[in-house]
Amino acid sequence: MTLKNLDATMIEAARRGDRDAMERLLTESQPDVRRYAMLHCKVSDIDDAVQEVLLVIARRLETLNVLAALSSWIFKTVQRECRRLGRVALRYDPFDEAALEEWIQSKPDAELLNDLLNAIDKLPKDYRDVILMKDFYQMTNREISKELGMSVVGTKSRLHRARLAARTLLID
Repeated sequence: MTLKNLDATMIEAARRGDRDAMERLLTESQPDVRRYAMLHCKVSDIDDAVQEVLLVIARRLETLNVLAALSSWIFKTVQRECRRLGRVALRYDPFDEAALEEWIQSKPDAELLNDLLNAIDKLPKDYRDVILMKDFYQMTNREISKELGMSVVGTKSRLHRARLAARTLLID
């Protein structure tokens, strides 16, 4: 089950303090929280981020005013937690562009190319394909969307997620 498919009555019951509903919400949310964390955290921080985000959900769900915002609230909570863990553990901010640029400049071109190829190779096929179509074959978003049978917006979203995942793998 994905966050989009969670039962609104169960979420509302969890907000009102129903323990069983909260337990079910946390259980059903965990795979999506983990998936989000895998995109935004260093590999060593994923489990800690998932645990912390589930605690935040349990403690602060009643403060959520609009149930439709649950998915984006959880997503933003995962992003914040991954950034916090990265900064605390390694003084590393995954969204610090200056640090990324410095890291890139410190690597010899051959080593950087090898690291990039290894990172792209480790990506799931959907992510690898969209990055290769865009950056290697220089296809437009419209061409890629037609090739993949998806919307242009979906293509842009997948490309963004693929690049974030590749960046994380590359820096790790």
